[in-house]
Amino acid sequence: MSTEPLVLAVDDEAGVLRLIKLELSTQGFRVVTAGGGEEALRMAEEQRPDIALLDIVMPDMTGLEVMRKLRERTTLPIILLTAKGGDADKVRGLELGADDYLAKPFSPEELSARVRAVLRRTIGSSSTENVVRVGNIEIDLNRRLVKRDGEIVTLTRTEWLLLQVLASNPGKIMLNPELLSKVWGPEYRDDLQYLRVWVSRLRRKLEVEPSKPQLIKTFQGIGYMLDIPGAAREAPPAPVPDEEDVEAMP
Repeated sequence: MSTEPLVLAVDDEAGVLRLIKLELSTQGFRVVTAGGGEEALRMAEEQRPDIALLDIVMPDMTGLEVMRKLRERTTLPIILLTAKGGDADKVRGLELGADDYLAKPFSPEELSARVRAVLRRTIGSSSTENVVRVGNIEIDLNRRLVKRDGEIVTLTRTEWLLLQVLASNPGKIMLNPELLSKVWGPEYRDDLQYLRVWVSRLRRKLEVEPSKPQLIKTFQGIGYMLDIPGAAREAPPAPVPDEEDVEAMP
């Protein structure tokens, strides 16, 4: 059986699918394609791809709807493809669960780089035999399990990877470029929008009052820290609310 990553590409434009298949096949990926949402869901069930590329605008079902349905049954990494530009669309896609976002027209080289980056951060992440507890939150780094008040908290793969880095370094300020590089890859080290969106998502799931975070502290312009009582701490500047984090939250 072939071990190359399998990519599911979904787009209602045959030309786009041909471009994707040609480029990714050349780069060593296996590629299956679907021309619409219903076909994509069926193929995801049958083929078990390693990653999906979803066009947002399709006639039978939007890429966001396909993503929602996929998220109900799998943690499959997803990159959204869309002709729409602007930060608002980018943030919306990320907040709805996408692992990355690529605006059309895109270069074949950028496409393959994004696919590799998402796959790289979703496999091979080191875990330690350790359980971190703070307040009503329990983070099992070995089992990759998070509980709040004893109930399992469902996290996306990217949410878990971000929390894993923070929980593996309790009481330590993780610099923004360091977090971006560890979770998304070195090519994302300056993309603070990604970090703000995903920190906001984690806070909504873990904090009692996400707008007044006690667990994941912001150090404006510097980075973030998982605040664990009793953990050895650096001598940081006083944490302050990150206005952009708050604005990213509904």
